Amino acid sequence: MSEFHPKTEGEAASIISDHAARGAALAVVGGNTRSGFGNTVAAEATLSSRSLTGIVAYNPGEMVMTARAGTPVAEIEAALTEGGQMMTFEPMDHRPLMATEGEPTIGGVFAANISGPRRFVSGAARDSLLGVRFVNGRGEIVKAGGRVMKNVTGLDLVKLMAGSHGTLGLLTEVTFRVPPRAKTEETIGVSGLNDAEAANAMAAAMALPLDISGAAHLPLTVGWCFLDGKLPEGEATVLRIEGLPGSVSVRAEKLIAAMSRLGRVTRLAEEESHRLWRQIRDVKPYVDGTMRPVWRVSVAPGIGHQLVAALRLEAGVDAYYDWQGGLVWMRMEAEPEGDVLRRYIHALGGGHATLLRATPAHRATTPAFQPEPEAVALLSARVKEKFDPAGIFNPGKMG
Repeated sequence: MSEFHPKTEGEAASIISDHAARGAALAVVGGNTRSGFGNTVAAEATLSSRSLTGIVAYNPGEMVMTARAGTPVAEIEAALTEGGQMMTFEPMDHRPLMATEGEPTIGGVFAANISGPRRFVSGAARDSLLGVRFVNGRGEIVKAGGRVMKNVTGLDLVKLMAGSHGTLGLLTEVTFRVPPRAKTEETIGVSGLNDAEAANAMAAAMALPLDISGAAHLPLTVGWCFLDGKLPEGEATVLRIEGLPGSVSVRAEKLIAAMSRLGRVTRLAEEESHRLWRQIRDVKPYVDGTMRPVWRVSVAPGIGHQLVAALRLEAGVDAYYDWQGGLVWMRMEAEPEGDVLRRYIHALGGGHATLLRATPAHRATTPAFQPEPEAVALLSARVKEKFDPAGIFNPGKMG
């Protein structure tokens, strides 16, 4: 398969125009660190944004950054660290889990709407996205949004591109919010709670006026994987507090007082806390050198443990919980069991199950994305037709 790495927006537009005229499909990628994710794409060539690099504009005082889509996430993070700011949505690095190489790009982060542990309080990647430039399926360069929150021109179009997985256009530039980085953080852990008890404990903690920015439950089967086994033995329910040192200390003491009634409490200082949440974000327990199916399941926070309990009656499954229990990471022992999983999700009130890792054979028989209701699917098809009339961008990737 031939590959195209345009260095300018105009070059990308020319490549797309040529392929659209011939009806020739393109696999649209960034750094390709999520290689294999999604449904199978049938394309004659790959179009990558990885050569469209560089930070276009960044003034820490404005708390906004503009960068070309192929800019490595590592370069973005380095600049933000120097500026005392961050991407509040904590984008996951998929390379360890997916056994891929290359460099994650900022365009890829937004194209896949990648969001980490802070998502349940700070929003997804799309909620930080203010503006985009992209090339549509006609080879036209489109600009939407702006550099400040008050400029809402094309805001819906901006949100539409986030999470479109390269099926609507090639992102060439993104503008996004970069709020101040927390000065420090601590994590309070409660040991020995089962899944249901942990769900109640996290709900109780989130109801307190303590600005908790991370809430996860690590059952016995995965707890040993984190921090090189330094977490207390058994189940661990972990809660993160961030901010100014004095404020973090006071809030941590209040959280300890509230949680100590539920079980043994431990306290992780900044360095270990930071490392723990990166490992939670990057799904460390399932970086196991296998291709056993891994699902990313989003449900209501109080439903996650019920879903896992129901699944275990029919399939071999291991799981842990982020987003106060609303994000369930699942590793299946054998088959993906997609039909069973989605049946239980529907029965428990709805949600989304995305197949992140699987063998090619399993991908061929299991839809990677949650099937859309008929009305939504029709609307999605119409949007796709408007953006990509020749159907050349990642055909089949999202169904």
